[in-house]
Amino acid sequence: MEELGPPPGEASGWLDLLSREHLATTLMLSMGVALFAFNGFFVSTVLPSAIAEIGGGHLIAWSVSLYLIGSIVAGVTAAQFKQRFGARRVLIVATLVFLAGTITAAFASTMEQVLLGRIGQGLGEGVVAAICYALIPALYPSRLVPKVFGVEALVWTCASFGGPFAAGWLAESFSWRTAFLINLPFGLVFLVLALFTARPRHESGAMYAGVPLSPLVLLSIGLLMILSSGVMAEPLHSAVLVVLGLTLLVASVRRDRALPTRLMPADAFGLSSTVGAGLWLVLLMPVAQATSSVYFVFGLQHGFGFGPLAAGGLGAIMAMSWSLVAVLVAHAGTEKARRRAIEAGPLLQCCGMVLVALGFQQGSLALLITGQVVVGAAFGASWAFLSQMLMEASTSAERDKTSGLIPTLQSAGFAIGAAFAGLAGNSLGLGELTSETLAHQAFSVTFLIPIVWTVPAMLLARRATRLAEEQPSNA
Repeated sequence: MEELGPPPGEASGWLDLLSREHLATTLMLSMGVALFAFNGFFVSTVLPSAIAEIGGGHLIAWSVSLYLIGSIVAGVTAAQFKQRFGARRVLIVATLVFLAGTITAAFASTMEQVLLGRIGQGLGEGVVAAICYALIPALYPSRLVPKVFGVEALVWTCASFGGPFAAGWLAESFSWRTAFLINLPFGLVFLVLALFTARPRHESGAMYAGVPLSPLVLLSIGLLMILSSGVMAEPLHSAVLVVLGLTLLVASVRRDRALPTRLMPADAFGLSSTVGAGLWLVLLMPVAQATSSVYFVFGLQHGFGFGPLAAGGLGAIMAMSWSLVAVLVAHAGTEKARRRAIEAGPLLQCCGMVLVALGFQQGSLALLITGQVVVGAAFGASWAFLSQMLMEASTSAERDKTSGLIPTLQSAGFAIGAAFAGLAGNSLGLGELTSETLAHQAFSVTFLIPIVWTVPAMLLARRATRLAEEQPSNA
């Protein structure tokens, strides 16, 4: 397998990320991740205040859905734009689109204008996140890549956990518009950093052949159907939309494979290569995890009687565990240790989710917290090494596509998983529970269902690492 920098045995440490050579780049990537995390989570805190002023409460669910659609669609096209215009230009334009969306939402007089701004934010941040991932193997030696992902996991936790609290404080102390506008200074700082640092050592020399539209249209419509299923009251209607949406996503991948110019790597989602099997893993782990994102805090409130603040704090345990474990394992130096960490990821996720389901079934807060810690450890142990393995297993011509697809697939996995979780929750009547006993049983079943996704993930992790051991070096 090709190494992207100096040999792993070369001395390295966390302080290398703050050296003169890497400091500005580390700050830029961290700020890009922070903006992505903050804007993915903060709207649920501030939109009630916006609705009280401008109305449009019936559209509130679309504030997250449209952001996700824009982010995912933009993310899969980022590699083509980077190839055509270079990373720096694409980052600058994407950041300007994000800032334009932010201003549109902040000064909106109707909810429709807020949603338009959210689309702009999603389009901009989708490209920013994908390009930032693509720049990691281009701007850092291989020995530092796991540490970069450790830092990004820490930044993600701080932004996704602290962001909603900060946004709520701004909305209460000033205005909901201020919570949107806080993006402006951070976005401008990111813009300046990108201007001076986004210059990878090796830009792809492949000829630009345009963005294939047909798979992009199928992808967009499929995502729209899947995310729309979450606002349907009837489980049957939700199920039909989920099935149709997934069908269109499969059609998008198949159509992309048939084209000479592709959005995704040539072997994406195949089972005969490290990249193909590994990308399945990148998708399936978030699909399984999405149930916690949708129902864990809700379950603490309705099954254990916690208030919003306490439930939200306990809900953040998974993210904190992810960050802590990612930092602790980043020093793993041998390829064997890194591959074992990748294989441990879905196994730990399965065990953690079983503990969470048992915690709800038995009404045990200790089991719930332990389960969340184990699930966080699953991502923390495996995600950085999985990402690095996929980057190194890709050919140089397709490395940008693979790298940029990682955060995009992560978002897509959470979106698909949220649709499945909503379908399961609605079918079990989670929104109309009348007793604590029924609540514990319903939440337990809801958290048992996504465990089915961890089983193929375990098999695929094993296959991806075995293929990585056998794969010859890429040029």
